[in-house]
Amino acid sequence: MLINSSKMLLNFFLTSRRNFFKYSLVTGLTCVTTISLNSVARAQNNSSLKIVTTFLPIHLFTKAVVGDTGQVNILISPGTEVHDYQATPGDAKLLATADVLVENGLGMEEFLASLVANTGNSQLERIDSSQGITVIEEEYSEHEHHHEGGNPHVWLDPVLAQQQVATIRDRLIEIDPSNADSYSNNAEAYIQQLQQLDNEFSQRLAPVKGCKFITFHDAFPYLAQRYELRQEAIVEIPEDSITPQDLQRVQQAADQYQVKALFTEPGIEDQRIQQISSDLNLPLEAIDPLESGETDPQYYFQAMRGNLEALERACK
Repeated sequence: MLINSSKMLLNFFLTSRRNFFKYSLVTGLTCVTTISLNSVARAQNNSSLKIVTTFLPIHLFTKAVVGDTGQVNILISPGTEVHDYQATPGDAKLLATADVLVENGLGMEEFLASLVANTGNSQLERIDSSQGITVIEEEYSEHEHHHEGGNPHVWLDPVLAQQQVATIRDRLIEIDPSNADSYSNNAEAYIQQLQQLDNEFSQRLAPVKGCKFITFHDAFPYLAQRYELRQEAIVEIPEDSITPQDLQRVQQAADQYQVKALFTEPGIEDQRIQQISSDLNLPLEAIDPLESGETDPQYYFQAMRGNLEALERACK
């Protein structure tokens, strides 16, 4: 009886051991499979969007929202003239593999219609960052670039820039909801900086409300309107030597609008403009339309604070 009991115990032990190892093996394989599937899922969730922006300010805003979540490329290199830009085969190739295209809109990127049509990328999502913004109609006849949708330079108003950032954020969340928290948090941080910038403009330009100025680029009506200044006239300077008639046109505009300053753009050392400034005894300042510069999102604030200082000096 004792021997039989020992055999029974031994068989039970061996059977239990085999079952234990079988269970352990199945459980281990299940865990490995689960880990593998989870890794694939994570890899799919973390696959970054390929995002293309059109030109510098839109790139700054988009990069601020995207952060490290996605890959952001720019079509038009900073410093390249946007109004007359001609798309290249390289642009078509870039868009052919892109997931998202972010643009300013309002007729700024006139080359996009044919470019997008030629890429063959039917899955490309487009974000019009100026959607919903109230447009200022262009009123001047003495400038070279006319936009059918109204003046497109909305990014130079820090309040409208906030709206553009929010639009980019909302559309990216629709397109890529798995990264919604990142887009939302990044956008909120950038919008707070834009709000601070708006406060600086409001406080520092309050003493010079009503200041009128002449520019040589129709880029600043939104900025002027926001802070109760007046961009009164756009005067196109001929590419060849300036004539007495050109000087007379500027003189007439300066007298008509009683302007306090002339504004040109950074990096333009045009002796003719300096001559006009000297002859009319009007200060000449540089104001940046942000179509050239650095691609770090923080560059927007650097350039805009430079514009604020130029406006303060010119309008004092």
